[in-house]
This record gives sequence, structure tokens and C-alpha cells, in this order.
Amino acid sequence: MARLAAPLDSLLVMPEQVTNKSKRKFNFFDSIEKPTEWFIRLCGWSSIIGIAAIFLFIFKEAAPMLPRLDWVTFFTSPRWIPNPAPGNPASFGALALLVGTFTTTFIALIIAVPVGLGAAVYISEFAKGKVKETLKVVIELLAAIPSIVWGFIGLMVLGPLIKTVFTAAPGSWWGQVMVTLHLASAETGAAQGTNLLTGGVILALMAVPVIVSLSEDALRAVPDSFREAALALGANPWETVRRVLFPAARNGLLAACMLGMGRAVGETMAVLLATGHNNRIPAALTDPVRTMTATIAAEMGETVFGDPHYRVLFILGIVLFAITCSINVASDLIIKGVKKANKA
Repeated sequence: MARLAAPLDSLLVMPEQVTNKSKRKFNFFDSIEKPTEWFIRLCGWSSIIGIAAIFLFIFKEAAPMLPRLDWVTFFTSPRWIPNPAPGNPASFGALALLVGTFTTTFIALIIAVPVGLGAAVYISEFAKGKVKETLKVVIELLAAIPSIVWGFIGLMVLGPLIKTVFTAAPGSWWGQVMVTLHLASAETGAAQGTNLLTGGVILALMAVPVIVSLSEDALRAVPDSFREAALALGANPWETVRRVLFPAARNGLLAACMLGMGRAVGETMAVLLATGHNNRIPAALTDPVRTMTATIAAEMGETVFGDPHYRVLFILGIVLFAITCSINVASDLIIKGVKKANKA
């Protein structure tokens, strides 16, 4: 019994030591709990703080010109003449820039939405094995290509191809068809390869990877029980996609299309190289145009700090910022409305 006394005493002491050690550790982690919580809160609010800081910076630079700018001319006139000359006064009409931005984005969406959704459906529902993995890797690589590279592709590859296709001899039937369908402004066809159509196609190629990735995630998020139930009722795979998967995943699909649209609206270098950068309201698909983003990028380096031209470029930035915010808010409201309709 005497021999057992010592080990029993040591056993009685050990829990106390363990408790003291764990208590010290608990006190340490407890001391950093509040700083960690505030750090996490800061990370959560960082995007909002960043957006507010960007807007304040843009507004600060544009503020001196806001009361002096002729807003009617700004939104209704296509005359963008930032540098006045004798007999040619300065004019800040951004109508052609707005039309160029919206038309290139519209053409990009017409191409990118069906292609992106179709590719997402194929990868998610029909592709198998190595084909599926290869396509996913290729889509990710497309998303990683820099915008300036897409601009070079539009300038050197797609532009000459479009000019070749949309070129006709004067008086030919193809030239008359192009003029009738607004594919070209003259019967001779496209005056240059960099134009509205080239810019729209390049923006579509840039938006497709975004739409495909997000749409595929939305389709894969639909439970397998939905597919199994549709197949059990006798639906073929295409009917399952059209009548089951699309309605179930429409929130995610809509968000993917809206983000693709935001990608197209905010693009700069690709449209600077691919659209022809000509300040005019297009009358046909092969007319050159200019966008707001390309105008800011091309002219900001040539302005004098603080002069009206410098300030108006920041006003263009405010308009572009408002457009992108409106797209995001509209998509959020649409998604919330769809969710309410689903619950009802």
C-alpha cells in the first residue's frame, strides 16, 4: 500500500497541472479574441470601404466641373472636342461614347449568353471524363488571358477576317444586302476591320468564360434528385435541362449573365484596339465606334491636371460607375424577385 501511495498522489496532482496549463492557454486565446473579431469585421467591410474610397476620389476630382458642365449637351450631343481650336470651340458631348459602350455590350451579350449557357449545360450535364476536365481547364485558361492580348487578336486576326467577309464590289448584290440589313454603311462594305462588330465579338469571347464558370456552378448546385425525378417521369435529357434544371438554377444563371455584362461594360484595352476608336454614332455593324472606358484610357495621359478636359474624364468615370452599379443592383433585385416568386 505504501508503494501505491506515491503514484496515487502523483495522479492526484497531474489534473491540477493540466488544468493550470489549459487555463493559461485559454487566457491567451481569450486575449486575442477581440482583435481577431475586429480584423474579421474589417475584412468583411473592406470591399464596401474600397468602393466608397474609389467613388470619393472620382467625385473629388470631378466636383469642380459638375456645376459648370452643360449636362444637356453632355447627354444629347455626339460632339466630343476636348481641345478647342480657332473656329472649333470645346464641346463635351458624350452621346456617341454612350452609344458605343451600350452597342458593343449588347452585341457581346447576344453572342456570349447563348454560347456561355450552352457550354455550361454541355460541361455540366453531357460531357464525361477527360472531355469534361479538358473543357473546364480550357475555359479557365480563356478567363486568364489578359485583355490586351484579346485586343491584339481583334486587331490582327478578327479585324482583317471581318473586313474580308464584309467587303463587296460597288453595285453588287452582296453590297446591297449589307446596306439593307445595316451590316455596312456603304455598298463597298466595311471601311476597316476594327469596328463595332469586331469589338462586340471580342467582348463576347471575354465574357463567355465568366458566364460558363458561374452557370456550371449553378447547374451543379441543383440536387440530383431533381434529375432523377425528371428521368423517372419519362423526360429525355434535353427536357430535363429545359424544364427542370433551368428553372431550378435560374437565379445563378441570371447572376452569371449579369456579371458577364459587367465584364463587357467595364473592359478597356480590348475595345480600345478592336473598335476603331472613332467618335461617331454607328449606323451599321461594321462602323467604328468609341467607348467611355477607351476614351478615358486614351486621353487621360494627354490632359493637363485640373483643366476642364481632365475633370470631364472623371465625370465619364462617374457615369460608368453609376452604370455598373445600376447593373449590379438591377440583377440583385431581379434575383430577389425570382426567389419571392419561387416561394409563392
